[in-house]
Amino acid sequence: MKSKKQLGIWMDHSTAILFESNVNSTENKIIVAQVGEQDEALNTRDETLIQNKEQNELSGFFNRLSEVIINYDEVLLFGPTNAKPELVNILKSDHHFDEIKIEVKPADKMTENQQHAFVNEHFNTTG
Repeated sequence: MKSKKQLGIWMDHSTAILFESNVNSTENKIIVAQVGEQDEALNTRDETLIQNKEQNELSGFFNRLSEVIINYDEVLLFGPTNAKPELVNILKSDHHFDEIKIEVKPADKMTENQQHAFVNEHFNTTG
């Protein structure tokens, strides 16, 4: 029986830190969302334009995460903001993710070691 590929993602709207379960590597992949970084040339007060730009940047961030998640059997999303359910809603609308078990848990700020332990403990308990 092939072992399941498990991934934990600590995330908010600006950063995602990816942890493979039971991998003791200290090198974790980090995906950064460039949301809200304003171009100096775009010196405008048009709130609609700014919101559209931020929404497009957030969508790109979620797409980059989706490209990683598709390669796993089980995924744990955890962190302090509502970015987790926003991503889950996007993934649920795409049938490519139907076979992937995705769970969401709230979590406050943690050190990287605490995040890694949180992921391993979750998968050792549920797996």
